[in-house]
Amino acid sequence: MTESGAGGTYSRVVVSPVYPGSPPFRIVQTEGDVLGRAHDVIDVVRLLISIGIAHPDLDDPSVIRWEGGGKYTWAVH
Repeated sequence: MTESGAGGTYSRVVVSPVYPGSPPFRIVQTEGDVLGRAHDVIDVVRLLISIGIAHPDLDDPSVIRWEGGGKYTWAVH
């Protein structure tokens, strides 16, 4: 589990801020291990399914923490 800075909430999955690339991407981690790169929210869902989270609630901070923007942020700011 990963501790968030706000109030000790834990998230099993952490999605990084957007990295520049062609196309831009975000790194998805679980419990400190890198699952892979995601280019959109569908990639995040696929990665979560690959570790047994079949129906992830992408809005639940106990499941996933979005750093540097939410699930619809896929461009470098």
